Amino acid sequence: MTLSVAGAPLVALLLASIRVVAWLALVPPFASRGVPAMAKVVLALGLSLAVAPGLAEQPLPVTTPDLVLAIVAQALIGAGMGFVTMLLLSVVAAAGTLVDLFGGFALASAWDPLAMNLNSVFGRFHQMIAVALLLVSGGHLLVIGGLLSTFEHLPLTGMPALGGWADVMTTAFSMFFTVSVQIALPMVAVLFIADLGLALLTKVAPQLNALTVMFPAKVGLTLMLLGLSFPVIPDALERVVGLANEAMAVMAGL
Repeated sequence: MTLSVAGAPLVALLLASIRVVAWLALVPPFASRGVPAMAKVVLALGLSLAVAPGLAEQPLPVTTPDLVLAIVAQALIGAGMGFVTMLLLSVVAAAGTLVDLFGGFALASAWDPLAMNLNSVFGRFHQMIAVALLLVSGGHLLVIGGLLSTFEHLPLTGMPALGGWADVMTTAFSMFFTVSVQIALPMVAVLFIADLGLALLTKVAPQLNALTVMFPAKVGLTLMLLGLSFPVIPDALERVVGLANEAMAVMAGL
């Protein structure tokens, strides 16, 4: 008995899975080491199977050099889109880091073996809240859908206009800083006013040691007023999910 396998769907599945794997390797929460590598591969193959039949009807590479170039191109596309998406979805964690910085908790930064970076107390806390809201609200499905929609406009053998990627990266960085500051702004404003008050207190009472008062006061104020940043997180996540989909569409040439 002879088994035959259609080459076009197999090549389409291979190239699509490379783009999806490169994207999943960077985008939270899939990029975390808490998600096993095998689970990422299975998820990438499952998502690629959904689009492979339609991609098999498109022109595909037929020679080995063309196939290698297509593989490199798909890895580059997936990594670029994944980096922009990761940058936008990290705004809530960045807002928590700002709270740590102004509240005095930045000194308690520790190595996070799952994220493979230094995480502060409220930076990690805000990141966990963002991941939970993203999964509960179905935002992760919208982002994945935005990735899969790029296959309709960017074929497996094509490369987007890389000249437009610079504008997308610049806009993503600007939105990253803008949205993170907007989330943390209430807490930062309160802590800044507290610093001014302590500074004036040292002028009124020079014999008072400001350092012995400043850190306990700011830590207590941060713990009491931590919830000021929570009401804006759902709207911010909805905004950045939409921006991530728009960024991937622009990078795909739309």
